[in-house]
Amino acid sequence: MNVVGIIAEYNPFHNGHVYQINKIKKLFKNSIIIVILNGNFTQRADVSVINKWDKTRILLDNNVDMVVELPIYYGINNADIFADGALKILNELKIDTLVFGTERNNLDDFYTIVNTKKHKDYDKLVKKYLDLGYSYPTSCSKSLEFLSKIKIDTPNDILATSYINTIINNNYNIKPYGIKRTNDYHCKDITNISSASAIRNAIFNNVDYKESIPKNVDKYISNIKIDDYFDLIKYKILSCSNLSIYHDCKEGIDKRFKEYITKSNTLEEFISLVKTKRYTYSRIKRILLYILLDIKSDYVPTCYVRILGFNKVGRKYFKSIKDDITLPIVNNYSSNKELLSLEYKANSIYALKTNDVNKTINKSTNDVSNVTANQVRQVISDETAHAVIQMMESVVTDGTGKLGAVKGYTLAGKTCTSEAKAGSKNGNTLSYVTIAPSENPQLVLLVVVLLNLLFLLKKIYH
Repeated sequence: MNVVGIIAEYNPFHNGHVYQINKIKKLFKNSIIIVILNGNFTQRADVSVINKWDKTRILLDNNVDMVVELPIYYGINNADIFADGALKILNELKIDTLVFGTERNNLDDFYTIVNTKKHKDYDKLVKKYLDLGYSYPTSCSKSLEFLSKIKIDTPNDILATSYINTIINNNYNIKPYGIKRTNDYHCKDITNISSASAIRNAIFNNVDYKESIPKNVDKYISNIKIDDYFDLIKYKILSCSNLSIYHDCKEGIDKRFKEYITKSNTLEEFISLVKTKRYTYSRIKRILLYILLDIKSDYVPTCYVRILGFNKVGRKYFKSIKDDITLPIVNNYSSNKELLSLEYKANSIYALKTNDVNKTINKSTNDVSNVTANQVRQVISDETAHAVIQMMESVVTDGTGKLGAVKGYTLAGKTCTSEAKAGSKNGNTLSYVTIAPSENPQLVLLVVVLLNLLFLLKKIYH
């Protein structure tokens, strides 16, 4: 049995992704598929059109066994840092194969590029291009192309190079496996299999894209992009006296931000005014995301294992390896507030522009998910429900809930006394829940009273 890892953003999830997952199932029979999922903000400094919880739901419906969160610092960073974080988690989860999409038929070019980085003239060439004013990524790319005669310039292939480089440098026992994409990355046409960028372009321009995605995915998609956060970015830049405190905001780019922020009405306009040969469009966009999310230059990232969802197979597998995992395992937000502080902040900011009447925010984690009103099943029978309501009516008419009676209405209620958790200073709690009218409930009311608060009020008013 193989344990196969995928590193992905699914922005959005489309037919090409279904093709990849199904091919993995054919190539690796009875395999377990684990996805390291980049969440609400993406590696190229944009916003995901589907929130991470809905992406998790979609993946579990499409033959993925386990979905694990990629911590946001790694998820919005350059390709090498992105790969480092994702593979560190996948290695802990004991995958033996990493599958990724490529533009090439084999992996030989990627191994050549990785080995070229060890060439004696590589660092000299990088410095030469830097001195000519090119950005660091561009200087590296030009140096590698000059020495190897191989050009790596598409997002999939850049990431593939970083994945293989990370596996080799860390001596991970993971075999890379590439699946060649079936369409042209630059093609913007909407067909049965289109690129994620083509689909996003269609979303933003109100062009029908539904033939490119599986059924039931469209309901999760929001027409949202990083440009929609420009007012927040502008506020952050204008209100901060020293932008150099932010990650990668150095070498004078902070001054250019200050100079052009009041002269720009859109994000695109701002970036076009600020960018230079050294500071490319992508790098500026990423720095702006660091500013938006308040990621400082002294931020120290931590990898952890946070399961976003799994099926029965994934649950069983995770249970079998759980004791061997050395990274922190995050089960809930309340016990890991410091570890998840950046994720919490990012989810809160994401929700500012994506939240609407069809979505809800989990107040304990600030994660956003869509609300659907589909009835899955009836939990109890009509007969049982009627019997319970009759018992609750007697609580109001003849039992401990008499004080909850309201003249002219038939109510059903239940009183409760419960103990506070160990170590709490709140004492016991009293609660009362009622439904009205009981013959056709339209209202549910829950009242909770802390005994310590009740005693305090008595002291104040008596």
